[in-house]
Amino acid sequence: MPPKLRGKWALGITPRNFTWILKDRLAVCERPGGCGDNHRRVRRQEEIIWIRENHFGCLISIIPAPHNLHNYDELNVNYQHRPYNNENNEKIDEWARGLFKELKKLLTNNVKVIVHGEEVGDIIMGAMAAFVRWQGMVEDPIEAIAIGEKLAGHQLDPSARELILRAHLLR
Repeated sequence: MPPKLRGKWALGITPRNFTWILKDRLAVCERPGGCGDNHRRVRRQEEIIWIRENHFGCLISIIPAPHNLHNYDELNVNYQHRPYNNENNEKIDEWARGLFKELKKLLTNNVKVIVHGEEVGDIIMGAMAAFVRWQGMVEDPIEAIAIGEKLAGHQLDPSARELILRAHLLR
């Protein structure tokens, strides 16, 4: 059972680099607590509490390792682990297809979803822009790339752009 919190901490803190992909339905963020040397246990707990208190019905972690997944259980946050292994780029289509089907199922069932990677970078933003195209919300691949780049705040790398260009083939 999670500890009872009072005051301003009862609502937690917004995860770093939190960004809506589909307003009030699908968002992305950095790994709760941060990554690498910047990871903080207390911050992780506060960010997971924020995710729970903001009624996200499912968190999807795309980080390769299952680090800290038990914290979601401890704080009563439903999660899925869909690891992306960037060393195996030939399997990216298979990974993306599975992620997209899972997202579609959750969103169709009105589940509010948050997806996190180690950071909010080209992998996650490329995947989200590809998902928007895969879903048929944006048909034009150039427009989908532009959306991904606007959300990322920079030009996406070639592998992210390629995934967006191929998204319609993953249906």
